[in-house]
Amino acid sequence: MRLLIVEDEKRLALSLARGLTAEGFAVDVVHDGLEGLHRAGEGAYDLVVLDIMLPGMNGYRVCAALRAAGHDVPILMLTAKDGEYDEAEGLDTGADDYLTKPFSYVVLVARVKALLRRRGTGGGSSVRTLGPLRVDTGARRVLHGEIEVPLTAKEFAVLEQLVVRAGEVVSKAEILEHVWDFAYEGDPNIVEVYVSTLRKKLGAELIRTVRGAGYRLEAPR
Repeated sequence: MRLLIVEDEKRLALSLARGLTAEGFAVDVVHDGLEGLHRAGEGAYDLVVLDIMLPGMNGYRVCAALRAAGHDVPILMLTAKDGEYDEAEGLDTGADDYLTKPFSYVVLVARVKALLRRRGTGGGSSVRTLGPLRVDTGARRVLHGEIEVPLTAKEFAVLEQLVVRAGEVVSKAEILEHVWDFAYEGDPNIVEVYVSTLRKKLGAELIRTVRGAGYRLEAPR
């Protein structure tokens, strides 16, 4: 999943980005409200972590502008302000959740995952089943039959992109965009490396290569 952090406290923003990257997310960071609105408006993100006190345009206005333009990306607002009025104002502009600084990093990660689960499953089960494969996107666990398969954060992120679109062809570029961050300039063939590893761990028959198009996750026949 690809996240955007819009936060002008650079040390905090980079700390959050490092932590969320370690959790398996692809993370982009901007420090200005106008730039945040531009990036979020491109529609390439699964969630936005949005500070309220920003240069250029404050978080309330960024959130309101995104909602007015029809973007339904989940928004988690951050602020050093406190009080019920501030929380209500943030939620009234269309934010999905609200976290007051200083906050626990563990709580922020839990809120991020909860918002992503809510969006991806409509509030239902986070478990996706495909033949012998069961992927719990909420708990980030994978079972093949009754055996749990340990995956790294990046391996799980690649598998998640395939499982949420099971039966569809997912291009290498789409996987690269959502699993690695905006600034990634390495070898795009890294996707092939991770797909190869997943095949070894889960079975070669689950992930099909569609020549010239990408990969498709499908139940074995």
